[in-house]
Amino acid sequence: MDSINKNQPEDNFKNLVGQEGVDKIKELAKQAGSCFFCTKNDKEGLFTTRPMSADHIDDDGNFWFLSAEDSEKNADINKDPHVQLLLQGSEHSDFLTLYGKVTITKDKESIDKLWNPLLKTWFTEGKEDPRITVLKFSPLKGYYWDTKHGMAVALVKRVIGAVKGETYDDSIEGVIKP
Repeated sequence: MDSINKNQPEDNFKNLVGQEGVDKIKELAKQAGSCFFCTKNDKEGLFTTRPMSADHIDDDGNFWFLSAEDSEKNADINKDPHVQLLLQGSEHSDFLTLYGKVTITKDKESIDKLWNPLLKTWFTEGKEDPRITVLKFSPLKGYYWDTKHGMAVALVKRVIGAVKGETYDDSIEGVIKP
């Protein structure tokens, strides 16, 4: 049996490297608004996954988070700084998985830049809370799944394909390397 992609009349693969990759990371991350932040858990050899929102994504595609020094997440990163982020921007598109490395600092300037008063929920002493650390996730590589022309065009193409019994898929996917 042939893969569905062999029946695809148009190219639906495009690898994104450099600035084009960074731009797509920022676009999809904005659509998602939050991510699943996955670290290795030495206890069982599995991943520990938790929802997080990046406090900032810089021009190089690095994700910046504030995290508690005594959290399980920080303990996992101290053992192995390799992390995976999973993002989903909508029900049918805007998917992204990123693999990268995290560095942990207590840089006061970064804390000041990233601070949001709502974070006081987790850091009860405010931005002077001694438990605050800065996590900088630097993506090394990833993979994305998206639409070329938006969900409206994708839906029309799927309907036409279903009526004709042919594959008309507006999806686009590929490797991302910032």
